[in-house]
Amino acid sequence: MSGIAACLLWQCVFAGDVDTISIYSNSMKKNISCVVITPDSYKKSRHLFPVVYLLHGYSGSYNQWIKIAPQLKNKVDELQIMIVCPDGGYSSWYFDSPVDSSFRYETFVSREVKDYVDKNYHSIADSKHRAISGLSMGGHGGLYLGIRHRDVYGAAGSIGGILDIRPFPNNWDLKKRLGDSICCKQNWENNTVINLINNLKNGELSISFDCGLQDVFIPGNRILHEKLVEMKIDHDYVERPGAHNYPYAKNSIDYQLLFFKKFFERESSANL
Repeated sequence: MSGIAACLLWQCVFAGDVDTISIYSNSMKKNISCVVITPDSYKKSRHLFPVVYLLHGYSGSYNQWIKIAPQLKNKVDELQIMIVCPDGGYSSWYFDSPVDSSFRYETFVSREVKDYVDKNYHSIADSKHRAISGLSMGGHGGLYLGIRHRDVYGAAGSIGGILDIRPFPNNWDLKKRLGDSICCKQNWENNTVINLINNLKNGELSISFDCGLQDVFIPGNRILHEKLVEMKIDHDYVERPGAHNYPYAKNSIDYQLLFFKKFFERESSANL
């Protein structure tokens, strides 16, 4: 068998396992679904794996990523990582809402899901081997949670993320999560990614975000990039052809996962 044929056969035979699990959220008193993707080698050894948490967009659900990017089943084998896709509700924005106590998705993702995964899976349970990212609303969530929980995640990213929510006071249920942007203005100021980086120091979080050139949300991405440059905070920022859609996200996620893999390897080698 030729080397090329053997390689193709290997790719066909080995692929990660995709499981849908239910995690009870004590903060919201309900069961919430999550997708967990583990590499083929997961069941064959007690090896511990880094974990990438991927967040879905507005109106999406826990299975959005595996639908739009089926290559994730192969990526976990290629990169030897786990991927966890928690359900963030139709429009949670991954907040612990200051106006609706029934929405505690910040707590759910960054504490309850993380604790469940570390207890029930072969994960490396430290921030140097955890990353978080997402698309659109989930891109906001990836950087929002990454910045706010630097003790949990060592790396964070965003794909076509809505990184400044303030220009959209009447869109996507944001008012339901934060209150009216006039009477509850401080809620909006305190919970937009563009402001959260004010307390970020260089080296505290490894950051990668990108946006399509035809994406309507590229202005906010550019402003965040410029602000990070001004603050001298190292980060990766990429603009590439594409719009705010699933084909763009499907392509982009491969680059983000590679960025996270290099982060995991760098942190592991630093501890040797």
